Amino acid sequence: MNPKLSCQGCRDGADLPFAFTMAFQPILDASEGRIWGYEALVRGPEGQGAGTVLDEVTPQMMYRFDQACRVRAIELFGQLSPHDDTRLSINFMPNAVYEPSTCLRASLDAAARIGLNPKRLVFEFTEHERFTDTAHISNIVAEYKRLGFMTALDDFGSGYAGLNLLANLQTDLIKIDMELIRDINADSVRQAIVAGIKSIARALDIQVIAEGIESEAELTTLRAAGISLFQGYYFARPQIEALPMVEGFTIRSAAQALSA
Repeated sequence: MNPKLSCQGCRDGADLPFAFTMAFQPILDASEGRIWGYEALVRGPEGQGAGTVLDEVTPQMMYRFDQACRVRAIELFGQLSPHDDTRLSINFMPNAVYEPSTCLRASLDAAARIGLNPKRLVFEFTEHERFTDTAHISNIVAEYKRLGFMTALDDFGSGYAGLNLLANLQTDLIKIDMELIRDINADSVRQAIVAGIKSIARALDIQVIAEGIESEAELTTLRAAGISLFQGYYFARPQIEALPMVEGFTIRSAAQALSA
C-alpha cells in the first residue's frame, strides 16, 4: 500500500464499512485551575462504547481507521474548541503507522482546513497495544517530537510494557493507569508506586497525568504527591461531539459527577 495515497483516501473515512464519531473528556491542570486539554475517544454513532467500534476494525482496516479517527477528532475539536492553547489528545495505533511524516499528512491537512494550530495536538498510545517493532515506535515518537507535537504513553503501569518501554521511548507525558489510581487514598502500596513513577518522570522531565479520578479523596492524595494534571469522571464524563465544561475542582462531588 502506498502511504501517500492512503492518507489521501482516508481523509474522511468513507471507505470504512461502519460509522463512528468522537466523544471528548477534559484534562484538568490543578496548578493553574483550568482545562489543559481534551482527549478524543472513539464512539459509535449512537454513543456506543469504543469496544463496539474497535470490534469492527480488521487488520486490513487499521491504517484507514487510524487516519479517519485522527481527522474526525481534529475536525470536531476545531469546530468546538476556543481559540486558545487548549490541547487535543488523540489516541493512535503505532502499528498502523507506516512512515511517521507521511502518516501525519492527513492530520496536518485537517488542522489546516479548520485553522487549528497543529502544535495543540498530542498523540498518545496505549500500553495495551502489543508493539511489534519497538525501534519503529521510537522513530514515530522522535519524528513527532521533531515536528513539535507532544506524545503521551497512556495506561502506564499496565499492558505489555512499563519502565522498559518508557526507557526506549521517553514520551513527553505519562498517563498513569486508572487501576493504580483507584482508592489510592486508602492504599499505601499504590501511593508508593505512584510516588516512584512521579520521581522517575521528574528526573526525565516528563509530565504526569493521573486518569480515572472518581473521588475528591483520590484527587487530594495525588495532588499531595505532586501531580497537577488530572482526568476522570470526578470532573466530567466524556460527551459525544461536545466539550464538557468543569465548574471547579472541588465544587462537584464524586457522586454528582458519577450520576451525570
